[in-house]
Amino acid sequence: MIFVARTLLAIALCAAPLSAYAREPGLLVDPFVGTLGDFGQLSPAAVAPYGMVQLGPDTTPANHAGYDYAATQLTGFSHTRGVGVGCGGAGGDVRISLAYADVDTATSATIDKRQERAHAGYYRTSYGQGIVAEMAATRGAGNLRFTLPRSGRVNVTIAFDRGYSKRHAARWRVQDDGDLRASFSAGTVCDAGTYHLHSATRLSHNGRSAQAHWQGDAAKQAHLSLAVQSGDVIEFRTGLSSVDQAAAAAVRDGESGDRPFDAIAAQTLAAWNRELSRITIKGPKDQQALFYTSLFRVMQTPVAIADPDGRFRGSDGVVTRLPSGEQHYTSWALWDNYRTQMPLLALVDPERAGQIARSLVRLYQSGKERWATQTEPFLTVRTEHAGIVLLDFRRKGIVDFDVRAALAGMIAESDTLARKTPDEQIEAAYDDWAIAELASDLGETTIAQHFRAKALSYRPMWLATFRTLGADADVVHARGLYQGTLAQYRWAPVFDLPWLAETLGSHFRPELDRFFADNLFNMTNQPDIHVPYLLAWAGDRKATDRLVRRYVEKAVPHRYVNSGVRPQPWVGRSFALAPQGFADGMDDDAGTMSAWYIWASLGLYPITPGKPHFVRTTPLAQRVRINGKAMADMPLQWVR
Repeated sequence: MIFVARTLLAIALCAAPLSAYAREPGLLVDPFVGTLGDFGQLSPAAVAPYGMVQLGPDTTPANHAGYDYAATQLTGFSHTRGVGVGCGGAGGDVRISLAYADVDTATSATIDKRQERAHAGYYRTSYGQGIVAEMAATRGAGNLRFTLPRSGRVNVTIAFDRGYSKRHAARWRVQDDGDLRASFSAGTVCDAGTYHLHSATRLSHNGRSAQAHWQGDAAKQAHLSLAVQSGDVIEFRTGLSSVDQAAAAAVRDGESGDRPFDAIAAQTLAAWNRELSRITIKGPKDQQALFYTSLFRVMQTPVAIADPDGRFRGSDGVVTRLPSGEQHYTSWALWDNYRTQMPLLALVDPERAGQIARSLVRLYQSGKERWATQTEPFLTVRTEHAGIVLLDFRRKGIVDFDVRAALAGMIAESDTLARKTPDEQIEAAYDDWAIAELASDLGETTIAQHFRAKALSYRPMWLATFRTLGADADVVHARGLYQGTLAQYRWAPVFDLPWLAETLGSHFRPELDRFFADNLFNMTNQPDIHVPYLLAWAGDRKATDRLVRRYVEKAVPHRYVNSGVRPQPWVGRSFALAPQGFADGMDDDAGTMSAWYIWASLGLYPITPGKPHFVRTTPLAQRVRINGKAMADMPLQWVR
């Protein structure tokens, strides 16, 4: 297994030329996909690969990422947001608004929807009386350019007390040269913790740095007024840092500096083209567009927060400096994306996966919590199953992290895991299984035996709860379950599939068939998204192919929301190249669902993260190449 995984690593590190049919996949990306209503919870914001800055429009009404495609009223442009996360979202920091002083735009301005444009790393719109706003981003800096249609005076406001979650504190000040610097804190996703950020914003007018005289409440918003002529260009360059305000200014000046806006946008597009071209496919343009749009979402998390000088603030609030060339990642949503997105990064970008692994080890060493802490350096969600990610990475040849420190952190975490409800017992068992497997790989036999027994202690509960389902099988939250039903969580022990199949015996296949025939499968949430692939795991690849194609290509009835079963199913496609983008109520959840679509396109699925195996199915895309290698030439290990 290790030999195969190392071979995979060597292949994945090969440089791959862009295919003739997708030389600029970043231009095929449609950032408006998943930005309508409750269909994906995404934004068209400009962002660099794995970047802190997500600079884009805020509208009213809005989804959890501050924007709704159907909205026509613009409230400003902010620099942060989560990627398809739930609750009320998080972010919306450093919101900049600009409007003519003689127009009543105290709260919003009308967007010209005909003028909205976006591709990977770039967003443009026109609003109000024809003001054109363009956005581009680097990893830690946002670049916002306004082109003005007429003479007059414009009012500018930068809000530090606005966002999508609870605001805790803000403070801004002006340097002698007009540089606007701020520190602020707000609730993370679901307000489960608090993140603390710093910013530095510089204003230029027609390419010259302006001596901005900012005024206003230092704990809320800064504002000023400028005289402008027709065709004038006003730019804002903002750096973000987890360290302090001076560091934010250094990030801005180092990553953007005085380079022209168009050069920054072109550089970010080139970065996206390099990252997206790690996978190339052949197929109709619409299929390529949806594929690369999905991969674009996958490659936005976790977020790289170390400044160019190597400094970052950890989740414990302590500033650390990394060696040159290293990066630290955060903005975790591991309960969701350990299933699909993290295994995909391991396959297509093992060097970055190594950096992510080292970031997780540092997180364990600094006191990892299940949810966000009160001293987060950036908006984040939750960190469950980090140990499974680390095991999965290592078994796929990503070994450049302190595996013994990882094991120690996983062992220490085990006694803190929730184990009350059936789903919690299964999930804790999976984590304990990962400890046992990693310990076994390291020759720690006693530890492996202890945690293997601890992991398998979930079985009596499973037999009592899931072997024969009762009247509450199709009740969301039955017996305390999280966002799922007993019928869905029945199939959750993917680390113990041979036992599960043996226990159900001759009922295994009929029960799977019934699960889909009775429409008990929920494509819109994570607990059962692997279940279509159990059929291929059991030897019937064609059955999985039929199900996957149905949910990718057909309008199907979706019965579930997080709170329960719908009175009437919502009928539509699960994935679409449209602002709807996803099924109603389906959050992308930090690239989790987009990665599911990518795996379907590749004809692979990581049925058990933590094992160096994939279920093989029929690819939806033609002529798939990963880092320059055809699928047929890659020494992957198939389960069946």
